Amino acid sequence: MRKLKNIELNRLSIYEFKKVRKIPLVIILDNIRSMNNIGSIFRTCDAFLVESLFLCGYTATPPHRDIHKTALGATESVNWKYFKFAENAINSLVHLNYQIISCEQTDHSILLPDFKTHENQKYALVFGNEVNGVEQSIIEMSNSCIEIPQSGTKHSLNIAVSAGIIIWEFYKMLNKR
Repeated sequence: MRKLKNIELNRLSIYEFKKVRKIPLVIILDNIRSMNNIGSIFRTCDAFLVESLFLCGYTATPPHRDIHKTALGATESVNWKYFKFAENAINSLVHLNYQIISCEQTDHSILLPDFKTHENQKYALVFGNEVNGVEQSIIEMSNSCIEIPQSGTKHSLNIAVSAGIIIWEFYKMLNKR
């Protein structure tokens, strides 16, 4: 076994990335404090061909050194947009027939392995603040909530880890259609 060199990874150029078909998925980050988390989620969106990333509230936006440190250039490839209020981002997507899904533990959350996507449906995943999670007002605007099953003592994952797990699962589901 031999580790592959970067030139062997068949990486897309930014130009090629912009032209390739994306999965029908938008990620909404609402009031995310850590620029390292934001940069990491940019990279995850790049890796799994996410359509767009919406940055809302006090979530920092590029260009910023601390975002760039973890994004490693994904701020140039991933389509992103800033909204002062997450409600405005959600309303813009509802008008385009996206299903809004908050990633939060609620009394009616669907466990991630039990969630099923539907053909010709577009999805938007909302991730909330690292401490407070998704705001209740956003949950009320959502079509459903999903959560990652956990067995330990914390039942809490870092947002970048949660986003990575959930985006990967949606990538697999949306590519099967």
